[in-house]
Amino acid sequence: MNFHPDRLVAGEPILRRMARDGAYLSQFVTGTSNGGLTAHPGGDRWRWESRMFGAAYDAAPAQQRPVYGALNHLRRSTGGAPRFGSAHFRLAPEVLARATFCYPDSSTLPTAFGVGDRCDLVRRALADQQPPLDGHVEAHVHGRVSLARDVAALVLDPSHRGTPVAEAAAALPCPVEWHPGFRLPVEVLDANPEFRGPEIAALGRRLAENGLLDPRMIGDAARSEEHDPQDLKKVWHYLAHFGAPER
Repeated sequence: MNFHPDRLVAGEPILRRMARDGAYLSQFVTGTSNGGLTAHPGGDRWRWESRMFGAAYDAAPAQQRPVYGALNHLRRSTGGAPRFGSAHFRLAPEVLARATFCYPDSSTLPTAFGVGDRCDLVRRALADQQPPLDGHVEAHVHGRVSLARDVAALVLDPSHRGTPVAEAAAALPCPVEWHPGFRLPVEVLDANPEFRGPEIAALGRRLAENGLLDPRMIGDAARSEEHDPQDLKKVWHYLAHFGAPER
């Protein structure tokens, strides 16, 4: 389950909130997302879930709704869906028994679904050869995701070493690991203005330090509340697409 570990939820650092809750909660509970904010009755996310799960959650309390992640079929060090954040929770194998999957993303109204022991979605995803930010096999975990019971590890970007993020992560009831890291030279931003627009590339350059952009810098900008969150999301897309360690 990919997410940004340095964001705030109702003014509280997200990892502190997770430590207090002891669980990974859905957008319906937190009101936050790295995608669209449509988790409310009648909203897009509500309608997609009603369609996918046969209206099973239509009247359910927010805490009972599934949480979202991705099947890391490409074995990326940065998780199955880096579009949604620089960190990820790697789940324990036992969680597969209560997970469902779809391809493509639920926002596309998919017709291909699977479960842990009956699923051909990886074949479909590989055949499509989507760009790095797309093509993930979406996962839905049904039931509470306990950080102590269901998480094998929290995997963080090294830009957060020695920061409050690392301190908060150490308080979680799960192991902490580090992937090789997202890094993007500003020259790559300048060379690809068409990817998310020249104004977004320019914002990324302003946020960079010593000619490099990393997740910590974008997180600092997000908490400052001096920039449009949607613009920062697009800057993250630049970093996740062009600056992933696999690239």
